[in-house]
Amino acid sequence: MPPKPLVLSFDTSAAHCAAALLLGDAVLSERIEPMHKGQAERLFPLLEQVLAENGMHWSDLDAIGVCVGPGNFTGVRISVAAARGLALSLNIPAVGISKLEAMVYGTKGRVSAVLDARRDRVYMQSFDNGLALNAPHMVALLDIYDHLETDEVVRVIADEALSVPNAQAVDRLVVAVGHLAGQRYDQDQPRPAPLYLRPADAALPSDPPVVILP
Repeated sequence: MPPKPLVLSFDTSAAHCAAALLLGDAVLSERIEPMHKGQAERLFPLLEQVLAENGMHWSDLDAIGVCVGPGNFTGVRISVAAARGLALSLNIPAVGISKLEAMVYGTKGRVSAVLDARRDRVYMQSFDNGLALNAPHMVALLDIYDHLETDEVVRVIADEALSVPNAQAVDRLVVAVGHLAGQRYDQDQPRPAPLYLRPADAALPSDPPVVILP
């Protein structure tokens, strides 16, 4: 029987820097530090802290798990770039996990994940026993129930004030990312890539560029 994988997972897709270390199904450490900026500077010290407090080293890892969004444009890029770099330097797989899939980890039956996308819109995806029934998409907050079946369970992030009646609040997403990565690390996986469902807030200027005359 193969040894249990040691998986380091992390997430900077929202206003936090989160990391977890899992050995098989056991959660050795979980850290979540709220922050609106500074994730790029804090991520690697946090990862090293999680490893050190368990007497582990980078060379002990079997896999990396990373949340690829949807979420903050810059935050998602920070994590994905870190995961790719670690996978390359350590010669281990990096597994990208969508936040919507992590939200429904461990559920049974038909469940939809609903994630705040701001501006009265939400990201949604439906699952049945953890298997995706459709692609992640963005809808108006008021139109959520046009996309659901009767009595379908809805899950939302615990700290988001979404007006979704009877929704189940979920947390520990970075742990769910680690569990899912541990289940897939020995399978062929594409390199982690950001899951963007809306354009970045920063847009190119609409005015034409200035022409510099010779």
